[in-house]
Amino acid sequence: MPKVLISDKMSPKAAAIFKERGVEFDEKPGLTKDELKAIIGQYDGLAIRSATKVTADILEAATNLKVVGRAGIGVDNVDIPSASAKGVVVMNTPFGNSITTAEHAIALMFALARQLPEADASTQAGKWEKNRFMGVEVTGKTLGLIGAGNIGSIVAERALGLKMKVVAFDPFLTPERAEDIGIEKVELDQLLARADFITLHTPLTDSTRNILSRDNLLKTKKGVRIVNCARGGLIDEAALKELLDSGHIAGAALDVFVTEPAHESPLFGTPGFISTPHLGASTDEAQVNVAIQVAEQISDFLLSGAVTNALNVPSLSAEEAPRVRPYIELAEKLGLLAGQLAKGAISHVTVEVEGAAAELNIKPITSAVITGLMRPISDTVNMVNAVHIARERDIGIAEVRHERETDYHTLLRVTVKTEEGERSVAGTLFGMKHPRLVELFGIKVEADLDGSMLFIANEDKPGFIGKVGSALGEANVNIGTFHLGRRGQGGEAILLLSVDGDIADPLLWTLCKLDGVKDVKALRF
Repeated sequence: MPKVLISDKMSPKAAAIFKERGVEFDEKPGLTKDELKAIIGQYDGLAIRSATKVTADILEAATNLKVVGRAGIGVDNVDIPSASAKGVVVMNTPFGNSITTAEHAIALMFALARQLPEADASTQAGKWEKNRFMGVEVTGKTLGLIGAGNIGSIVAERALGLKMKVVAFDPFLTPERAEDIGIEKVELDQLLARADFITLHTPLTDSTRNILSRDNLLKTKKGVRIVNCARGGLIDEAALKELLDSGHIAGAALDVFVTEPAHESPLFGTPGFISTPHLGASTDEAQVNVAIQVAEQISDFLLSGAVTNALNVPSLSAEEAPRVRPYIELAEKLGLLAGQLAKGAISHVTVEVEGAAAELNIKPITSAVITGLMRPISDTVNMVNAVHIARERDIGIAEVRHERETDYHTLLRVTVKTEEGERSVAGTLFGMKHPRLVELFGIKVEADLDGSMLFIANEDKPGFIGKVGSALGEANVNIGTFHLGRRGQGGEAILLLSVDGDIADPLLWTLCKLDGVKDVKALRF
């Protein structure tokens, strides 16, 4: 039974789901780093919010850990590269608090437009300064979205309902998607020049850090109002204060800061500035939603292999997992075969799918191929870190999906390129369940890839098979299955044998000396 640690305060719904699904769990919120490090090796899964820091040394101690699930969208507290290197899946729940965060952004926009916090403080102080607080309408104004993903698109829908015009800067937004949402895709400089209100809905990356820098803030329309419910670090906070003080920016509302908790900031007390303590996801509904989702995702992964909302491995739904699982087994075996037979450093790998395989999610299949390929050089490789390890070695990876008809109902081909040239292996599924090799270096060879095997490439000559059998017999090696293929009479031939037990080096040397032998390799699956 898999075991999960819930290390942050979370809705009881998460524990209920683990219990219902038959996953053992412990709830231990508030652990220190040393306390977490001391016990993390006991667990297969870790469910967290923002308090637990999953650092490289925590991951090093997590000898059994397979998955980290973050209840929420931000994973700044997880060392994803270290998790990938350790083969640990990192998941988040990007949709559980989307509506809540979008609504908070809209609320802050209204608060800026009508100066609600200042008016409230003044009124409760008994001043009744009706003429002091002159707001602006949002109707007919232009809202600029920096980031039009899940949350940004919800904000856009709400803004359009308020009769606002919406423009968006997002490199990943397609013209078709923009048209579907009803917004206009623009470049950043255009957005800055046109927007009356700006809201940010993008993760913090190297390309988005200080996206509203001092230079960009100076490009905004005078009197602009800015809302950030996404991530601290997207706005130059010092420049924001300067332009609020000068009156160029009419108002700004931040729910997030560069340093959190933000117990002090030069922005505090600045006229036109509103702040909230990272409340974007703070509704009862959102807290329950993300807890439910993270528990379901972790359970699905540990029990069925389904991968949802993963940040470092291709996603694989619970519905897809049973269909893809036989292909993953086939892909890993083909990759392992290609890796063991490769001569020289591998520079490129091509994964091709045909027939029924072409209708599937190819990403997990590719990961499985690379897992098998890397296994001869790394005993810690798995589907999470395989591509990471390949990239560290500058191995290029390509995926090709063929719609053409094939001799087989489904086919997977792996081609490996080295300085010696290209070599390909191909396989299919018998009964859509059982992996089977059907082609080796362009030669038709059918074989199961299991246990200890012997590969021999030779010239097609009479009596050669008898010599091989005699050599194995003299070495007391029993042959389980025998598979033969050739390009043509008298041409290159391939033998692939399964044998009982391991093949010793002296036997390999004996086989190498046989007349016509070009290559001999002991294989292990």
